[in-house]
Amino acid sequence: MELYTIHTGNFKLDGGAMFGVVPKSMWNKLNPADENNMCSWAMRCLLVQDGNRLILIDNGMGEKQDPKFFGHYYLHGDDSLDKSLAKHGFKRDDITDMFLTHLHFDHCGGSIQWNSGRTGYEPAFKNATYWSTQAHWDWATKPNAREKASFLVENILPIKESGQLKMIEGDGSKQLPFSVMYCKGHTESMMLPKISYKGHTIIYCADLFPSRWHIGMPYIMAYDVRPLLSMEDKDALFAEHANDKTILYFEHDPSAECGTLLKTERGSVALDKTFPLSDLVGK
Repeated sequence: MELYTIHTGNFKLDGGAMFGVVPKSMWNKLNPADENNMCSWAMRCLLVQDGNRLILIDNGMGEKQDPKFFGHYYLHGDDSLDKSLAKHGFKRDDITDMFLTHLHFDHCGGSIQWNSGRTGYEPAFKNATYWSTQAHWDWATKPNAREKASFLVENILPIKESGQLKMIEGDGSKQLPFSVMYCKGHTESMMLPKISYKGHTIIYCADLFPSRWHIGMPYIMAYDVRPLLSMEDKDALFAEHANDKTILYFEHDPSAECGTLLKTERGSVALDKTFPLSDLVGK
């Protein structure tokens, strides 16, 4: 197995929304906001090469929305999905599996693209099986008022219409070369891939820990629909992995790709160290 970091670009979100109840006087020291209170975040996906399978985990925001939509998120930087795939010698048609942690637009927007005549939509990965889970699919296709703006019909329904959609069963290990953990705080049944790689365990954190700064228990996004369950999701991961050198892979951290956890003398859990995924190559 080989793993590759896939950068799909950077965007901005309101700092208060991203850090929840934590005061700006604290979080602004971590990821300083601009004059509009917006902070920069990555859309960092992960490519898993395992035998003949090439599995992309999440795919960023995509390119099909109109300028007004993208204007809300201040896209910036030189990274893109295609550039990042090409850097590692791949293209979209090589992807055999498109794994979606959840169906918020910044995680699945690249799933679907305009067709050549811009008369309709088609899968952006024509040779891939798209993976979701039934509980989350049902949640996303019948959205609550709080999340409706994050679940865009054009990102989701064309996947099923293409015939390329399949649902993860159980922990996913019979269908994919890794297992999945389920979280219910951020959204219903968000899936976190748990990957064994070169003697390490790597957890793709999606929006449970969107960045290294969200490891602290109070740092829960205002976007989370069930913040108390987000705390339980964190606790469950800490209980199993706080001191075992498990590696967390951060999807939205603007600079840190990976990090490890450390249990402090007081019994709380904190960030130990950060490093790029490339540091694991050959280890």
